Amino acid sequence: MNPDDFLEYVADRYDDVVLHDAWGERGLFYNPGGRLPRGTYFVTVKVRDSDNDVASALYRDDCWRVNLGLSDATYRNLFGPRPERPPRGGVVDTGHDFTALDELQPHPIYGWAGWVSVVSPSEKTVETVLAPLLDESYERASAQFAKRVAAPEQNLNW
Repeated sequence: MNPDDFLEYVADRYDDVVLHDAWGERGLFYNPGGRLPRGTYFVTVKVRDSDNDVASALYRDDCWRVNLGLSDATYRNLFGPRPERPPRGGVVDTGHDFTALDELQPHPIYGWAGWVSVVSPSEKTVETVLAPLLDESYERASAQFAKRVAAPEQNLNW
């Protein structure tokens, strides 16, 4: 599996998602009817390191990373309490090897916000590990979208 295959898999699986390139990543946003400038983040794919995110060593051949946000309860069931927010350019302190391939782990930067990641997931990992988490992330994005649409004065352009 490669990043394009993964994004196609996800886009085909869920309704009302729109692909956007943002901040060096390709992301699928939940945005039915294009009602918000972008929508709400659902899942992202990062294909290269950036100034503030080098923990996964994406400079390696064929390395890329899937990122998605989960509920606090699911994150806790998987990894325990969320870590503290790292300083700019730092990584969360969880003891994980963020360069490990095909392994679900906290997001190296946004684990504090309940995000998880997998570097270069295999098809098996996508189907058996990520698919149910994608379902949750999709529901989470849908709920966030509904809140943002209900309170348009609070919408940010992201």
